[in-house]
Formats: sequence, structure tokens, C-alpha cells
Amino acid sequence: MQFKHPEILYALFLLLIPIIVHLFQLRKFQKESFTNVAFLKKVTLQTRKSSQIKKWVTLLTRMLLLACVIVAFAQPFTSKNNTFNTTPETVIYLDNSFSMQAKGENGELLKRAVQELIENLDPNEPISLVTNTEVYKNTTLKSIQNDLLQMEYAPNQLPYDAAILKSSKLFSNTTNLNRNLVFISDFQEQDKAFSVQLDSLYNIHPVQLKPVNTQNIAIDSLSIKNTTASNTTLQVFLKSNESSSRNVPISLFDGEKLLAKTTTNLTDNAVAEFTLTEKSITNGQIVIDDTSLQFDNTLYFNIDEPSAINVLTIQEATSSNYLERLFASDEFQLTTTSLNQLNYSAIEKQQLIVLNELGTIPGSLANSLTAFMKQGGYVVIIPNSTSEIANYNALLGLFGMQLQDAVTTEKRVTQINYSHPIYKNVFEKQESNFQYPKVNTFFPAQSASGSNVLSFEDGKPFLVTNNQLALFTAALNTVNSNFSEYDLIVPTFYNLARQSLQKAQLYYTIGIENSFDVPVNLEQDGVLSLENENGNMIPMQQYFNDKVTITTTDLPETAGVYSIKNKTTTITNVSFNYNRHESDLNYQDLSLLKNVNISNSVSDIFETIKSDTKINALWKWFIIFALAFIIIEMLILKYFK
Repeated sequence: MQFKHPEILYALFLLLIPIIVHLFQLRKFQKESFTNVAFLKKVTLQTRKSSQIKKWVTLLTRMLLLACVIVAFAQPFTSKNNTFNTTPETVIYLDNSFSMQAKGENGELLKRAVQELIENLDPNEPISLVTNTEVYKNTTLKSIQNDLLQMEYAPNQLPYDAAILKSSKLFSNTTNLNRNLVFISDFQEQDKAFSVQLDSLYNIHPVQLKPVNTQNIAIDSLSIKNTTASNTTLQVFLKSNESSSRNVPISLFDGEKLLAKTTTNLTDNAVAEFTLTEKSITNGQIVIDDTSLQFDNTLYFNIDEPSAINVLTIQEATSSNYLERLFASDEFQLTTTSLNQLNYSAIEKQQLIVLNELGTIPGSLANSLTAFMKQGGYVVIIPNSTSEIANYNALLGLFGMQLQDAVTTEKRVTQINYSHPIYKNVFEKQESNFQYPKVNTFFPAQSASGSNVLSFEDGKPFLVTNNQLALFTAALNTVNSNFSEYDLIVPTFYNLARQSLQKAQLYYTIGIENSFDVPVNLEQDGVLSLENENGNMIPMQQYFNDKVTITTTDLPETAGVYSIKNKTTTITNVSFNYNRHESDLNYQDLSLLKNVNISNSVSDIFETIKSDTKINALWKWFIIFALAFIIIEMLILKYFK
């Protein structure tokens, strides 16, 4: 038992007053004479004894009466914590990630959590609430109730430590506060598990909401298996955590139009294929029907008409060579010119320029190429065996590269940098035994910040890149090298060209950094926008001479197919999908946590908080006891003879 005003208890010393009064015999007895003294003496003894008992009982009731009155004024109370001089402060983290779409005993986990918050919180009580996307600081339930009822699911969940840190920052700096952090989530497994560190500044109360059914089917990914002149084959990858197999229908749409439908037998993973005759799909959707999580039942994609990459090769003589064969497909628009016939105005219209075995690089061309690369263009330099090194180094020095005098020694190209972006998804495994290309003459190169793509057996570079510049250190003609006769030359030049114009993929994932190029010429201060029926936005973008590089991370927030527009003109489409990592309904076991009470109900945790902070006032009982002692004293004085 505690007291709100314990200083009043000093008044208990007043109880000494009735004790002193009762101890002193202040009444004087008068003697009377009687004939029968023996009889009178007996009556006197009986009266004194009764008087002593009555006096002590009356003393006791009066002391108890005064004690109860004094204790009542001290305002006694009981509570689990010393909260009589503190103010409660509550911060709530509400996980609104996609995994909270799973259904519990009373419906979707998130919607049920919102309903229990509304039922258990005082509408006018100050609170702060955090979700994965929103922050409501120092507000009331009445102010944010509509926002809670209309809350949307977020595509990305905060890491648990970040969510705790973000929530804890909402506590005020005021002293004498009873702080409680209510952490509401399904606690799906993440890279870093949820953990609680004891903090004297606030108490954390985890609430784990569990679904009834943890089985889920999801569309994992989509890829193009192969493309021919007449058709395109798509592969749809499905995943499931169900133990038994089932037939899953899969539909392929282009907008509202159903293009194809198939069924696959799914246990853990499955692959379904669609063969299309359409060369382009502007608003593609892969759809399955699953009653568990809904966000992973649709995958958006689009296949646009291929746009050609402009490639310009500059060489000493305009004769046919291996470059013309490499860039002969419809994906490239190849222009070949000799150095003395070069039209400098055509440089800014290219995406890739190849200097094919020039003896020297004129200063005017070097300046144009430098400006071209600053605008996002890519350049490949292939020297010949008699190129003027000093002349080349004037340009290469701007990119931290230098060539040394030619070495006439046969060298084999034996080292491949498999992790380089040029060879991404080219090799299924690292080759260790194959016929190596060779060169007869090469230029040893030094690169301060470049990356070796291909190297000789002694580690010296054969192909090195630095930003938009790629440098071969040997001539590739058949007299000096047999590199053009090996299959390795095809992915090397193909991907060098593809890097110069990063075409949009089938789709991108919201929440990670994505970058792609849009070939367009904008007016001054012109910008591109992403638009669909859900709204429009202006993404981060960088404009070059003939293209715009768009970079996205958290925008757009909603999955779908978006049109890239220049004012009102649609240039192309791009698709965005939610990350599928929340499709795996695996949950953390919080019972292993120590020094923390875990609850599976929002209502229960708030009842616990209220009981922990509830103050039971006892002064009324002491007033009742005081009245009872008054009555007892009156009865004693009246009936105790």
C-alpha cells in the first residue's frame, strides 16, 4: 500500500491524546455510609471492573476512528508500479506489410488489429502510431480513426530493429512518464530476427498475430525462354509452401484481353510456359487464383517493340569486317565510316562508338568523344599494332588509363571476370578447360580505377573498362589475333552495346534500385512522367543527348503497368511488381525471448497495460471504517452497562 500524501501520517501522533485522557483518573468518587458494609463493598468492586472494560473498549474504538480518518486524508492506494506521479505515454507500431493480409480467426490480421485498437483505446487519449509508411505523432485515436480504417498494405516491411528505433524516437523527453511501446506484427522471419533489449526508458510489449492457415501460392518470377521471328516463349515460375500437390490455373492477359490459359501441377515449385505470336504486349498480366495472400497472385509485365541501338564504327578503311557481322541483327542500327569521311554531327545520335584500329585519334575527335561520354554514350577503343601510343594516351589519360610500348610476344587470353556486368548471365558455370584466344602483339596497359574484363595468362589486361570507356589492348584483326573466331567475342560486344542503352526489362521490383534508358529527345526543361489509372509521378531522371536514364526505388508505390509520357505523348510502357519475399509465411518463435511478455491479442495487451498502471484508491474504505467505529462507540456507550 502506498500513500499520495504520506506526510499526513504524522498526525497519528495525535492518538496519544485519548490515551492520556483515559489513563488519568479525573473523576473523584464520593463515599456514602451504609449499614451493611459487606454488601456495599461487593457492588463497588463489580462496578469498577465493568467501568475499566468499557473505558478500554471505548479508547480502542476512538483511536481506530482517528487512525482511519488520518489514513483516509493521506489517500492510500495500491498499484503494480509506482505510477501515482507519472503520466502514461503510448507508442504503437502497427505492421501493415503484405503478410498481414493472411487471415486469422476473425479475418485479415491487419484489419482485426485496427478494429481492436479502436475498441480498446480512449478516443481522446494522446498516442503516437507508426506503420511501415506513415507516422502519427502526438495525436489521438479520434483524429486518425478514418486513416486506420482505410489503411493500405505496404510493399516493404521495415526491419525489426529499424521499426523499434523509429517508434522509440516518438517518445517525448518529458520526465515522470510511464512509456509503453506496443509492437503489433505477425513477426515474419527476416534476415535479422526480432530481439528486445531491456531499456529503462520504456517498456516494449510484442503482440504476435498468427494466421490460421500458413499455406500460400505465389507467382515468383517471369522470364523469356526464347524468341524467334514468329513467336516468343514465356516461362512463369510458381512457388508454394503447401505439402500436397494441386492443379493451379494460370491466365495470361493483355489488359482485359485473355491471351492464353494453362494449368500446372504445383507442389513446391513449378514452371508454366506460354508461346505467344504477339511481338509486343503493352499491358501484360499473369494471374492465378489463391485465397491466401492476394498481392502475389498477379504479376505485371510488358514486351515492347524492340528499339535499335545506334552503333557507329570509325576505322581507317570502310571494308567489311567482323563488327558488321556482330551488329547485323535488328537490335542494332550500324553505321560504318572511315575517319576522313566522319560526320561529327552524327556522333551525338549514337549510343555506342567503336574506334576500330585507328593509327591516331585526332584532337577534334577526342574532344567529341569526351563530350559524348559525358552525355552517357559508350566508346570502345581497339588499337592497331602500330598505333601512336602518345596520341592514344591523351584521351585515355582522362579515364585513368595508359598504354605502354607494344610487345611482340604471343599471349593467350586465359582469365575471364565472370562477375563483370558484361558477362552477367552469360555463363552457366566457370569454364576451366577451353581453347584460349591468342594475340601476337599487344600494348601493356595500366589502369588506376578500371576493371579488367579479360586478361592474359600473366594477369595483364586484354579488355579493361572504366565507366563508359572500354579498351582492348591488342588489335583484333585476323593477322594479329584469332579472338574474332571464338564464340566469346559475341557476348562481349553484344553486352558492350547493350550497356550503352539499358532497355526496360519485362518488369521491375518495387523497393530496390532500378535503372533503365528511354530513347527520346526532350525539349529544354522537359521531364518524363510515369502514369496509369492509379495516378502519375515524376521519377528521378537524367537527360542526355538522345536518351533519358530513369532511376526508381520506392516509387511507384503500387504495382502495375505504367506509361512513360513526355507531356501527353506515350513513349513506352514499364511494369513494376511487389517484392515476393513476404510470400513465404514463416514466422519467428518469440517464446525464446527473455524478460518480455508476449501476447497474441491486441485487447489483452492493453488490458495488461491498464492493470499495470491502474491505481486502486483506498481512502473511501477508511472513511467507511471510521463511520463504523463511530457507530460501534455509540453502541458501546449506550448498551454496555
